[in-house]
Amino acid sequence: MTPIQYIDTIEQLAVLCEQINREPWIALDTEFLREKTYYPKFCLLQIATPDWVACVDPLALPDLKILFEAIYNPKIVKVFHSSRQDLEIFYQLTGQLPEPVFDTQVAAPLLGFQDNPGYAMLVSSFLNINLNKAHTRADWSKRPLSEAEIQYAADDVIYLCRIYQIIIQKLSALGRADWLKQDFIDLTNPDLYRIQPDKAWYKIKGKNKLTGKQLSIVQSLAEWREKTAQSENRPKNWLLRDESIFDLAKLQPETVSELALVRSINERIVNRYGTMLCQLITEAKNRPPIPLKEKNRFAKKTQQQEAILDILTAIVRLRAEENSLNPMILASRKDLETLLIEADESCPLLHGWRYTMAGRELTGFLEGKLLLGINDGKIDIIEKISVK
Repeated sequence: MTPIQYIDTIEQLAVLCEQINREPWIALDTEFLREKTYYPKFCLLQIATPDWVACVDPLALPDLKILFEAIYNPKIVKVFHSSRQDLEIFYQLTGQLPEPVFDTQVAAPLLGFQDNPGYAMLVSSFLNINLNKAHTRADWSKRPLSEAEIQYAADDVIYLCRIYQIIIQKLSALGRADWLKQDFIDLTNPDLYRIQPDKAWYKIKGKNKLTGKQLSIVQSLAEWREKTAQSENRPKNWLLRDESIFDLAKLQPETVSELALVRSINERIVNRYGTMLCQLITEAKNRPPIPLKEKNRFAKKTQQQEAILDILTAIVRLRAEENSLNPMILASRKDLETLLIEADESCPLLHGWRYTMAGRELTGFLEGKLLLGINDGKIDIIEKISVK
């Protein structure tokens, strides 16, 4: 068994950084807490290669600059599983994102796995190992960490190394090693990790059912909650839950005494923020809301639209069969509806390997540039010949 290097001094960290800079790729994972904070509290960083494994203690180290310089070396591939939360921590700590990255959760569907497979599933499938879940809920901020906790944390990157090597080998054998290039570039788009309080209301479910004044209040309170949670580094729900924001939007209290009567608002919030909340509600009532984006896909589709969706589904099935993929991994019915009705840039078919495999053809078909036909009993997609 590879010994685990526990890094909690500057001298040890300098040696580790020299090791990192000699590697073509490294596997990375983080342990953090955010139950009582807005921003994740960075508690442990695990790094491994096939030859060594290390756990870095950020709580014991006064400066991590040389560590991030090593990790951000553009010649080194950074391997993660479900990288978004790890990359969020890196972005918040440095204001930048490491490149290039490889995410095994993103890559596994190209080998026949379901979309967004869990880490335990990959470990079981590739390595025939059932993960120990004893420390899933560990308090990673306490010190000292037990040997069992350190081993548990290190195992994640030890297994990740092995999984990455298997996935790369299988993707190369199938000629798919380059399919994910754009997907991984997209993962390091700073916009994914840049928090914009004025857009916090986008994430609140049920907003489409509100009237103008109610929607304006929801938008205002969601922005206030985001900014306040950031400045105080507290969970958003400790200030206002979504249901509380809806209650305020519907009841529209204008005084602190009226606010105190709203059952979902606790006394502490009323005492500390009551005047501000009432002022925000009053101001929001007197200005128009930011318009909601039309969501036409929820309307009943016409027979023509249903027929077109059936054709798009046939194209997806054709390309999925050719590449030995589950059609649902390539595109769901919902994805196809988005492509047809909204042409929304968030549609997976407009990005990465899905665009290469099917999205380009589907878009060409919808634009009338490609035609669908039958050739020797098989579906054939051909370019439309313009007649002058």
